[in-house]
Amino acid sequence: MAHTIHVDVVSAESSIFEGQAEFVALPGEAGELGIYPQHTPLITRIRPGAVRIKVPGQADEEFVFVAGGILEVQPNRVTVLADTAIRGHDLDEAKAEQAKREAEEALANREGTIDYAKAQAELAAAIAQIAALRKFRGKK
Repeated sequence: MAHTIHVDVVSAESSIFEGQAEFVALPGEAGELGIYPQHTPLITRIRPGAVRIKVPGQADEEFVFVAGGILEVQPNRVTVLADTAIRGHDLDEAKAEQAKREAEEALANREGTIDYAKAQAELAAAIAQIAALRKFRGKK
């Protein structure tokens, strides 16, 4: 059996993935992170994007979109505490495009009383979701 690490991806709503993996890749605060078994302990924020999980004996990687959160790495365990997490096959490109348009419109509307930081965060998450979805579909 391959050398593995236990992975948990959870959001406020539910557990999205729990199981063994050969490696995990995800968007860290300072760039893309790759985590293998026996990785040095680490805690960092994660940016919106794709979490890719290589499951032993499975040809395709598991794919989860996260809208940000916290990553904790221990030598034998990876925990992703996501603000929002969506399984790759559950992503809806039309909804993501609509969220992007709405965030762009909110930022363009200078007369309303909007929270610009929130609108910018929503726009960044929508763009990341669209990019992750297109990357996921490109591999299938």
